[in-house]
Amino acid sequence: MSYVYSFLLVLIGLFAANFIFSYQSKHIDPDFWTTVKFQLLMLPFFFGANLAIGFGVKFGFKALGNLSYVLAVSKGLELLISLLLGYLFFKETPSWKTAIGFGCVLVGFVIAKIK
Repeated sequence: MSYVYSFLLVLIGLFAANFIFSYQSKHIDPDFWTTVKFQLLMLPFFFGANLAIGFGVKFGFKALGNLSYVLAVSKGLELLISLLLGYLFFKETPSWKTAIGFGCVLVGFVIAKIK
């Protein structure tokens, strides 16, 4: 069950943090004070996202006993979330360069998993 809690907490935390930054990039004026105001308003959400990510990594480490593996999976998950939010907010479609980069991450994940 720790696997499920870990995955869901990391997914929710990473999605929330990336969603806030994507929203800021698209809808918030890049003026300094406007950005400061937005970031201050988002502090409670960042706090929740950081808690979710932290507990997700903790539960993942408890379940697997390998922090490198948990962090590699969370980084791959963050890349997928970034691709999704890039499409939703900016209508960006991944190119062949994105596929090569994601392939490198997958190779690194496999190398990290090999004992």
